[in-house]
Amino acid sequence: MHRESPLYETEPVDFLEQPWFLNCVAEGETSLAPRALLDNLQSIERAMGSKKLVSRGPRIVDLDVLFYGDQVIHESGMEIPHPRLAERLFVLIPLAEVSPGLRHPVLGRTAAELLAATKDRSVVRLWQPEGGAAKA
Repeated sequence: MHRESPLYETEPVDFLEQPWFLNCVAEGETSLAPRALLDNLQSIERAMGSKKLVSRGPRIVDLDVLFYGDQVIHESGMEIPHPRLAERLFVLIPLAEVSPGLRHPVLGRTAAELLAATKDRSVVRLWQPEGGAAKA
């Protein structure tokens, strides 16, 4: 199964002196183990020229593993579910669109419930490419 959200344009949250981001969530299946999946995503980031010079600062691309089934993983350099996803509107809006009933294995709430409960009030809007209209 594969589903993906539309692109959302989002204002910076932690490091404010940077351009807005484009965010989306994709759901898919893989035969890769969690560490191998994360390593592959980080390899894609490097191949695209992304560098994390400032923590939570500007970069070309940032690929994260939000969930891996219902597994809970705490290893050096890898925490699944993603530790801040329940606090981030720019994650919760597309996540709830793709999989509203997905239950967080630690918090016990669905993506839709986490979205309804978040205190994040940052701006997240459907991305409109220049000259294009927003999708409904």
